[in-house]
This record gives sequence, C-alpha cells and structure tokens, in this order.
Amino acid sequence: MVNQFILKEFGNRVRHLRTQAGLSQEKLSFLTGFHRTYIGMIERGERNISLTNILVFAKVFNITIDELVKFENPKKLFKQYELKTEE
Repeated sequence: MVNQFILKEFGNRVRHLRTQAGLSQEKLSFLTGFHRTYIGMIERGERNISLTNILVFAKVFNITIDELVKFENPKKLFKQYELKTEE
C-alpha cells in the first residue's frame, strides 16, 4: 500500500497515548468498545479506521482530534503521502 506510512504513524500515536495513559490494549478495548485485536491492528498500521472511530479514540484519551493526529514529523508524513491519480 502506497500510504502505509500514515497508518503506521497513526498507530504509533495511538500506542504512545495508550501507554502514556497506563492502559493495556484490553483496557482500551473496554473503554472504546472496539475489540482488542482491532486496536492491535490499528497500532501496527494494518487498519485504516474511520473518522468516527478516530473521534472515539480522541474522546477516550480526552483530547481533540487534531491533537490525536499530531504526528512527530508532519513534514515527512506529508512528503511521503501520495495522492491517488488517474493514469
């Protein structure tokens, strides 16, 4: 997948916030209502989650969506992201 990088960055952000809050994947699963394996897949960058699910994570972490998607190196992120174009 061309844009796997952004999924991994988001997953790393979720993992960081989860561990910073002292939560296990199982506890985060309980708080969000998502299955533990789904959370693991997000943290590994294997799932492209919906905006509504992003909002659930932001609410559980008690932050805004823009804080949730605040990545360490946004310039690198946008440089690596490729738009889909017709050939």
